[in-house]
Amino acid sequence: MKALLDTCVLYPTVMREMLLGVANAGAFEPLWSATIEGEWAHTAEKHQSGGRAFAEGEIALLNVRWPNARVRYGEALEQRLWLPDAGDIHVLAAAVAGSADVIITLNKKDFPAQILAEEGLSRSDPDSFLRGLWAAEPALVEAVAVQVLATARRLSAEDWTMRGLLKKARLPRLAKALDGLG
Repeated sequence: MKALLDTCVLYPTVMREMLLGVANAGAFEPLWSATIEGEWAHTAEKHQSGGRAFAEGEIALLNVRWPNARVRYGEALEQRLWLPDAGDIHVLAAAVAGSADVIITLNKKDFPAQILAEEGLSRSDPDSFLRGLWAAEPALVEAVAVQVLATARRLSAEDWTMRGLLKKARLPRLAKALDGLG
């Protein structure tokens, strides 16, 4: 399965680490575009000092890990597509060009199901997507979550619980499912 990752799921860190961790374990093939990368770097810059440089470093590493993840598409494709928010058409264009099965986003209203269906796509929020992967392959998702939790504890010097970390990362259903791990 191919999943286009919208900017809003690549930044913040814990959500990105969960999604890309399960992708790295083989649960799905991640996709994004240069425009999505640029939005990620811009958002990181707005939220923290040195955020752009850090994001650009992460982006470079991800493009090495997944050399085929960055989707390219032409202007003609963008001009053919329509969404309620014209600023999101680039996400849909990347998903179509990359032959994605699903767009992972927090912006439900900006990606109407009927429009996506016309392009052979569906939409999922990251919590539902990860919870679904957990239902199918619990050991895979649990292993990634334990690793993400350990990294969060090490980097923040806080004694996070699995549930607390995932709830803060806007993954409440997954947090409930994995409560008690780690």
